[in-house]
Parts: sequence; structure tokens; C-alpha cells
Amino acid sequence: MLQKLFRNPQDAAAGLFLVSVAAFFLWQSSSLDLGTLRSMGPGMLPRSLALIVLGLGCLIMFNASVTVGPALESWQLRGPVFVIGSILIFALLIRSAGLLVAGPLTMIVGAYASDEFRLKETLIFSVLMTAFCILLFKVMLKLPIPVIAFM
Repeated sequence: MLQKLFRNPQDAAAGLFLVSVAAFFLWQSSSLDLGTLRSMGPGMLPRSLALIVLGLGCLIMFNASVTVGPALESWQLRGPVFVIGSILIFALLIRSAGLLVAGPLTMIVGAYASDEFRLKETLIFSVLMTAFCILLFKVMLKLPIPVIAFM
């Protein structure tokens, strides 16, 4: 359908996605008080950002109707499944197992989203990034994030 309406279907799909996300956030923030510029309410920032995203989505869709671009390609589920899976793993393990376990597992599962996954490189990267996260969040910022669940 986008192939017939727009000269650049890939950009049109991206713009439509942004418009959909903005509409969702406008709907969800509709019950929050907007306030005024002198006294901003809790709905000011989410609604403002949603309107900016909406405007950019419309701009991208307009551009897609003017410029010629590539056709829509078939979508693969590998990327979204492993990225969402890694987020869920982190959410489930951060409190029960700690950052020492949740960090590397999250990065390893997330790395499977790519066709260029290499276990050795991913292990090295995940260990170094977990050490950096422990240093940053636990030591420097002193956040109450458990490094190991029983500590």
C-alpha cells in the first residue's frame, strides 16, 4: 500500500511509525496537567516531545511523497526479538541476580540480534561494559543497584 502512495516507501513507513508513537504518547499524556510556561505541569514535557516527534514524522512522510527512494524490504524478526528479549532479561535479573549477572547476559542476548555475532568479542565486550557499569553506577554515582543479589 505504501508503495503506491509514496515515492519513497521506506521513509513513509518510518514517518508513519513516528506518527503512531507520537499519537500513543499524546493519548497517554492527555490526562496529565499541562500547566503554563511559568509553572510547568507533569504533562508539559511528554506532550511537547510527542508533538515534536509528530511533526518530524509528518515531515518525513511529506519528504517521502516528494523524493524517490527504495521500496520496502521484508522484515526479519531476529533483531526485534533478541533486543526485546535482552531488555526483558535485564528487567527480570537486575534485582534478583544483580548487575554482575544481568549485565553480561543482557549484552550477549542483545548481540544475537546481529547476523555478525561473534561469541569471543561479545564476551570480552560484555565483561568490560559490566565492569564499567559497576564502576559508574555503584562506585561513582552510589546508586542502590545490587552488584550481586545477596550483597
